[in-house]
Amino acid sequence: MHVMVLGAGITGVTTAWYLKQAGFEVSVIDRQPQAGQETSFANGGQISVSHPEPWANPAAPFLALRWLGRDDAPLRFSPQASLDQWRWALSFLHECLPWRTQRNTEAIAALAIHSQRELHRVRAAAGIGNDYDAREQGILHLFFSARDFAHAPARAEHLMRLGIDVRVCSAAECLAIEPALAALAPTLAGGLHAPGDENGDAMRFTSALAKVLARDGVQFHYQTTIERLTHTGGLIDGVEVRDSEGRAGTLTANAYVVCMGSFSPLIVHSLGEHLPIYPVKGYSITAPVADPARAPQVSLTDESRRIVCSRLGDRLRIAGTAELNGFDLTIDPARGRAILDWARTRLPGAIDPAQAKLWTGLRPATPSNLPIIGKGRGVNLWYNTGHGTLGWTLACGSAEILAGLMHGRAPTVPFPVRRP
Repeated sequence: MHVMVLGAGITGVTTAWYLKQAGFEVSVIDRQPQAGQETSFANGGQISVSHPEPWANPAAPFLALRWLGRDDAPLRFSPQASLDQWRWALSFLHECLPWRTQRNTEAIAALAIHSQRELHRVRAAAGIGNDYDAREQGILHLFFSARDFAHAPARAEHLMRLGIDVRVCSAAECLAIEPALAALAPTLAGGLHAPGDENGDAMRFTSALAKVLARDGVQFHYQTTIERLTHTGGLIDGVEVRDSEGRAGTLTANAYVVCMGSFSPLIVHSLGEHLPIYPVKGYSITAPVADPARAPQVSLTDESRRIVCSRLGDRLRIAGTAELNGFDLTIDPARGRAILDWARTRLPGAIDPAQAKLWTGLRPATPSNLPIIGKGRGVNLWYNTGHGTLGWTLACGSAEILAGLMHGRAPTVPFPVRRP
């Protein structure tokens, strides 16, 4: 049976891996010249099992109101005359109800724990090792106000109940774990340390895995733009594509898996499918380390600013912010400056700001933060998409579940998969 994966980001390539391991013939289509060139290209780098809490939570509406009008706001909503945007926003508010947040947190945590185990299996089986600047030194969640830090013990207790190892740390303990935070000593209230978390370059991992798959017979159709799915009744007949020279054609398979991130709803809209995915733009900078003693070894999350920082070899990746502004990929210099300012104030002297590379990408977010994994309406249509801010964290586990579903196996973890 030939399965065609639409999209060669971290989700698409890991999906191809599990399908290949399950015995399927696999091919992959992507408009870029190689794998991992869009949302996977310069994300925050964290495999953050310790952050299963969704953006949609009871505090989110109040925070969004507090941040209105601020250029450096972690979340910025740009209203448009778009039914999709407003429908998504209303669904997001519904997911902020406490019982919905609890349900979504539990599902994300279960999938994240499973996914990290699967990542280690993939890494070993593919022979990738640590060749993507991998670090297994945990994530340190930082709090800069006594008010915020006061909630840390309850959060730690909740995470422990979900099976996630985490401990509350005083400011002094945070500095012992990561000495590069010395400049923050006067302002740091404390932190949460998740020693089992890790980080790495998602694009390099995706590229390395794609090369292994290509060597093992998976066909990659790069520089191939997906125009639409053709169908007869409930059966997908093929994918109409256009190559880099503008030539049209049709690629066919027995089954199709949509892993196109924010663009997934667009490709299936004509089939009568509505996927609750909206693009949430995020920014990152990647800069060479200027002073190794001032650059953290442990991955960091600034809980007050929703900014993350990961050491990737001799580089630092600092990422954050979220904008609901459609498919606009225009770079707002003010957003980039906000991240650079964070680096200057939190980690003075750690990077060379003159060489910082600014990037923006579209996270495919569902209102609940739960990815869409499972069956489409079409007889031979499947989904593995909508991972939002957690694509790197959830990629391998999601792909393993999807491949299992296509083989008729129920998920081994408690996660609400999509049914036809």
